[in-house]
Amino acid sequence: MTGFLFELAFLLAAPVWLLMIFAPGWRGTERLAASPLTVLPILAVWAVLAAPVLPELWTAVSSPDLDAFRDLTALANGAGALWAQVIAWDLLLGQWMYREARRLSVPPLLMAPLLLLTILLSPVGLPLFLVVRAIWTTRGERRPVRAPA
Repeated sequence: MTGFLFELAFLLAAPVWLLMIFAPGWRGTERLAASPLTVLPILAVWAVLAAPVLPELWTAVSSPDLDAFRDLTALANGAGALWAQVIAWDLLLGQWMYREARRLSVPPLLMAPLLLLTILLSPVGLPLFLVVRAIWTTRGERRPVRAPA
């Protein structure tokens, strides 16, 4: 059961990621990416995985210690719960990146690899996106403002 839930966490996030990468201009993608509710099913998986290891999880987060986290991740449910948490927060991060990119008119062909990288390694994808965002923001500020006709 734990293995299934571990896989389910990503499978619940995958459709949102696929839409943001492969159908960024579709209105349904924009509505879905604007909702923080997309993570609720993943957080439900987290709750099911976390419940049996709640004492170990509480110890690991209430007084962070490498050994406590090592002990938590040695438990299948502990590792699964941490995985589901990472998947949920990465998805929220990806949705924010997608919305910012749409707002700034960052080309989807540039965003697709950044979103893919964020799925795999968000600590790399986010800073790269922030660089792109800064460049696009600066470019937008340099464009002349035209008076309405």
